[in-house]
Amino acid sequence: MWTFLRRRLLTSGISLVGVVVVVFFLARITGSPASLYLPESATQEQIDQFNRLNGLDDPVLVQFWNFLVGAVRLDFGDSIWQRRPALEVALSAMPPTLSLAGIALALSIVIALVAGSVAALFRFRGPDRVISVTTLTISSIPDFWFALVGILVLAVNLRVLPTSGYATPEAWILPTATLMLAPVGVLTQVVRGAMIDALGAGFVQNARARGYGRVRLVARHALRNAALPIVSVAGDRAAGMVNGSIIVGSVFAFPGIGTVILGAVLNRDFSVIQASVFVVGVGVILVNIVVDAVYALIDPRVRLGAGRSS
Repeated sequence: MWTFLRRRLLTSGISLVGVVVVVFFLARITGSPASLYLPESATQEQIDQFNRLNGLDDPVLVQFWNFLVGAVRLDFGDSIWQRRPALEVALSAMPPTLSLAGIALALSIVIALVAGSVAALFRFRGPDRVISVTTLTISSIPDFWFALVGILVLAVNLRVLPTSGYATPEAWILPTATLMLAPVGVLTQVVRGAMIDALGAGFVQNARARGYGRVRLVARHALRNAALPIVSVAGDRAAGMVNGSIIVGSVFAFPGIGTVILGAVLNRDFSVIQASVFVVGVGVILVNIVVDAVYALIDPRVRLGAGRSS
């Protein structure tokens, strides 16, 4: 298993380096920060001084080399926008993002396990049809549309929820629901399919013949053997919640990494963009490694396959 995890860490690290390099050059296509931070009447001397103070006066390849040297030391420079270390800006936004993603993912898994198990138990009957149609519908709803409609209906018209912020429990409801849309829909279908296969297995049929109830069949026998695809898809959805956090940050003004990335792009703060991408990439890698470790613990074939390939 350790060989398997080391290989995953190496390949993920290479992908992270590639993404950070691409973002470095793409960020500079947006234009010079001097045009945002200096008045239109600024002289060329003032522009040159601004670029020199912020390390933007060198050729792009020289800037890239300086960036790589600093990144090895986890030094991404200072934020032009917030006037503090860029890495500090990115890291300070991660706790709210991780809290929101953790709550949304935990609720999504619980709902999907219950709904998917019920759908599998009542396969092709009324409950299965209702659950399947509902989950497929909500998984097809765009996040940004749901967020805007939620604000319009619940915050503006009914005034039962705030439009933004995160200081009160009510302020977390709409952002959490927005992040849960796709995971609930996808995970429910995955749980349903895996539970149908597990409930049709011989050992489950034997337990059913011995008089075990539905709850015991699902919780004690079928669910454990259906865990592999559920864990894999749940991990993938957890990593994908970063995209949702950008929508949540922009629509609900939620102070997470999405808001920081959006603000950095609008303010052409290259250092914060690069630091944020690095922090998010490391977070995604850690999530994938945890999922792979859990997967390997559940399925011995992963450990055996890694051992043979080494």
